[in-house]
Parts: sequence; structure tokens; C-alpha cells
Amino acid sequence: MRPAQQPVKQQTGRKAGQQRGQFVRESVGELKKVDWPNRRQTFQGVVVVIIACAIVGAYLWGLDQIFRPLVERVLL
Repeated sequence: MRPAQQPVKQQTGRKAGQQRGQFVRESVGELKKVDWPNRRQTFQGVVVVIIACAIVGAYLWGLDQIFRPLVERVLL
């Protein structure tokens, strides 16, 4: 068989467990490097998202009100 056609061997036993443990340790290490937002930054982000949603919602509602008569006449 050529290398591309050889079946993939499943890792079992101690080596697979070590790899999972290594993955968890590396993940925890990476999470410690993250610059997490504080309470104030999180609150500001939430406020920005809510305001943006309100603006987009109002814009889409306005477009809906403008195009509703046209859609009712043409499609219904």
C-alpha cells in the first residue's frame, strides 16, 4: 500500500491520555494569557450592542413600513 492508502491507527492507552492532558494544560496556559475585560468594559460592550440592535431594528422596521403597501399590491 502507498502511504496515503494505509489505514489510520487509533491511539489507545497511555499515550492518548497524555495527549489529552497536554491539550488541557496548553489550553489553560493560553487562557491565562488572555486579556479579559473588566466589569466596566463588559457593560460598555453590552450597551453598544443593544444600541446597535435598536438602530438596525428601527431601520428595518422603517423599510418594512415603506415597502409593505408595494408588496401587498404586487404579490397579494
